[in-house]
Amino acid sequence: MSTYFPKGEIARKWYVVDASGQTLGRVASRVARILSGKNNPKYTPFLDTGDHVIVINADKVRVTGMKADDKVYYRVTGFPGGIRAEEYKKRLARRPEEVLEAAIIGMLPHTKLGRAMAKKLKVYKGDTHPHAAQKPETIAATV
Repeated sequence: MSTYFPKGEIARKWYVVDASGQTLGRVASRVARILSGKNNPKYTPFLDTGDHVIVINADKVRVTGMKADDKVYYRVTGFPGGIRAEEYKKRLARRPEEVLEAAIIGMLPHTKLGRAMAKKLKVYKGDTHPHAAQKPETIAATV
C-alpha cells in the first residue's frame, strides 16, 4: 500500500466551542479531536491536518462526582522537594483557561506534532473572543 498524502495546502477552518455547563472531559476530547484533524476526511496521522478551535466560557465548565474537591494539579520547580500542588477549585477560580488547556493538551500527542496542534487552541474565560475576523463556525461541544 502507498502512504496517503493530502494534496495541496490544508485549508484550516476556525471553530467556536461554548463550554458553559459542559463536562470538562467531554469538551476536552471533542476539541482535541478537532485540533488533531480526526474529524477531517484528509486526516493523516503524521501530519497536522487539524483546525483552529476557540473555546469560550471556560469558567463555566463543570466536573462530575467529587472531582471538584479531589482533583489536584501538580508541577515541579526543578529543585529538590520542589513539588507544588493546587486544587481544582482554586485553579478554576484563579485561571479557568489553564484548567481547560491542561485537559485538552493532555489528550494530544506529547511530541512536536502535538505542540503544533496545541498552538491552534485559544481558550477564553468569558463569552467574547478577539477572533471575529476569522469568521469561526459555532459547533456544539457534545457529540
